[in-house]
Amino acid sequence: MILEKKKTFNDFVASKGLRSTRQRDIILDIFLSTHQHISVEELYLKIKSSNAGIGHATVYRTLKLFAEAGLAREILLHDGQTRYEHVVAGEHHDHLVCTRCNSIVEFENETIEALQKEIATRHGFQIGSHKLEIYGLCANCRT
Repeated sequence: MILEKKKTFNDFVASKGLRSTRQRDIILDIFLSTHQHISVEELYLKIKSSNAGIGHATVYRTLKLFAEAGLAREILLHDGQTRYEHVVAGEHHDHLVCTRCNSIVEFENETIEALQKEIATRHGFQIGSHKLEIYGLCANCRT
C-alpha cells in the first residue's frame, strides 16, 4: 500500500511538471507513518528532529500536493486549524471533533450514509462527495 501511494504521488508530481525530490519523499514517508489527523506544524516537528534541512514552508506545500494528488484530505477545524488525514480508496468515515482539546474520533454509520443518499434523491441531487463533522466535548473534556 505504501509503495502504491508513493507511485501515485510520483506520477502526480510528474504530471504537474514537477521533479521528484528527496525532501518530498521524506515528508511522504513520515506522513504515511502517522495514524492520526495531523497539522502542518505537528508534521513539521516530527520531520525537523531528523531532517533539519526541511523547512516549515516545504512541509506546508508538500501536504497541499498530497491533498491535490488524492493522498490526503484536509479537515478544517472550528478553531481555524487545518489537519490532514490519509485517504484510502473506497473508504468513507465521518468525524466527532472535541471543541476543547481538538481530539478527533472517526466513525462510520450506514444509517447516516443511507439517510444522506435518501435526502439527496428526494431533492434530485447527485452527491459528488460529502463530509460530516459533529462538534462537542469528548468524554475526557466533559469530566
